[in-house]
Amino acid sequence: MQQALVVQRGGRIVHEAYEDGFDAHKPHALYSGTKSFWGIAALEARADGLFDLDERVKDGITVRMLLNLTAGYGFGGLGSAVPTYERALEIEPKNPPGETFTYGGIPLQVFGWFFASRLAGKTPHEYLREKVLVPAGVEIAAWRTLKDGTHPLPTGAQLRARSWLAYGTYVLAHRERYGEAFTGSACNARYGLGWWLSGPKLPGDLFYASGAGGQGMYVIPSLDVVAVRFADGGSSNHPATVKKILTTLSSRA
Repeated sequence: MQQALVVQRGGRIVHEAYEDGFDAHKPHALYSGTKSFWGIAALEARADGLFDLDERVKDGITVRMLLNLTAGYGFGGLGSAVPTYERALEIEPKNPPGETFTYGGIPLQVFGWFFASRLAGKTPHEYLREKVLVPAGVEIAAWRTLKDGTHPLPTGAQLRARSWLAYGTYVLAHRERYGEAFTGSACNARYGLGWWLSGPKLPGDLFYASGAGGQGMYVIPSLDVVAVRFADGGSSNHPATVKKILTTLSSRA
């Protein structure tokens, strides 16, 4: 069941509705919507000279492959099965790097280990906050913590709807700077660096973050639109959600 739908156009909220006992002040888990932070953070890190996207991390695997899920790791490392950095490094890829797209959390944890090694004592999450979240006006209500005390990268953030909307607004405003995050790979033209890209029945320039149970944050640059949806379960039907967003915009025209 839908719990929240917030639609913004031209920097102005044109629709905001909460259901099922949910409200504007209550944080919600993003699940894999958390992945959308890390391509953006990586591009900031590249600008800071910390690493290059095509730099090798291990065994022919590059930063870019880890972020666009083409590093060769098998499915897994999601939900309660997210491994620590150390455990992720022990997992052997199932395919050669750069040849297949496989959705999962293991590559993000390998990236987290690599990222942390370049930060001289700062964590990836601290860097993300300093370089992206604070400038965007985004407040993370909570991060999940693994057994070793670290926060995972593929999942684990909890935000209020308007905070996730603020992140999308910031990314939209800087989309040229972050353009590589919205470029697909040869293995999957519909997945960039932590962001899903447009497909059938969707606006051509759409990019969006997707989390389990129906969570979604949608950016449509041609319409100057950012929208957030929270739900309490069920599979995500992004075309249906985008259609609802567009219908809502039409009714406000």
